[in-house]
Amino acid sequence: MVIHGVDFSGADSGGAAKIRVATRDMSDPRAPVASMGRLDRRALVRAVLASRADGRNHLWRVDAPLSIPAEIVREFGLAEDWMAVARWMQEQGSPRMWRTAVRGRTRREPRRACDAAMSTPMSPLNLRVFKQTWTFICEVLLPLAEEGVRIEPCVPGTSNAVVICEGCPASVLNARGWPKRGYKGAGEPPRALRAQLLRQLGEWGVVVPPAMAEEATRDEEGDLLDAIILATPPFAAVVPAVGRVEGWVY
Repeated sequence: MVIHGVDFSGADSGGAAKIRVATRDMSDPRAPVASMGRLDRRALVRAVLASRADGRNHLWRVDAPLSIPAEIVREFGLAEDWMAVARWMQEQGSPRMWRTAVRGRTRREPRRACDAAMSTPMSPLNLRVFKQTWTFICEVLLPLAEEGVRIEPCVPGTSNAVVICEGCPASVLNARGWPKRGYKGAGEPPRALRAQLLRQLGEWGVVVPPAMAEEATRDEEGDLLDAIILATPPFAAVVPAVGRVEGWVY
């Protein structure tokens, strides 16, 4: 298994090369984490599709909402089917137009079952998250699903060799009992906490090369560190029925 931890971006211009990917070969626990550099959303789609060619199993664990709350699905009378929901979102034309459509029907920002279970920070509809939600679903997941890539747990795909799932760095840190806030931002306290978390990851067995660790420590937005955190083993889960529509956090 090769795990790719992905810190996603819903920024304009296709992600503007802000997406960070940290890759870890789980067949050799001593193998260091590698960085794929900076990607935009189209490059991420190409990278996922290219990973089908080497005959290995690849898990792409992405820090972005994989679906929306079932409450919103029912509010719009949509079929409780991930592909139908994704195509409806795409038909809205843009993140802003989608959010406007939702807020024209309800001002609520419900959380999904997985958000409550895994202590994720915000609803997929939150003002700080909705662009990630729409772009991840409409510009990344939907094209990949149409190519037969498995979207766990919502779309079975045509092969189990390449799987995309949702991850959440805050959930990983919370599960380890490590600080899940305060490591993003300028200045010495956040920088020191980033360095501390990298040391703790090393004690957990995640080998981060010195140059990569230095870059992650300097990165005030915490993007590279988030990608490294997601290059750890996913959570095992028994997914409830609603997760087939809302997604789950692994």
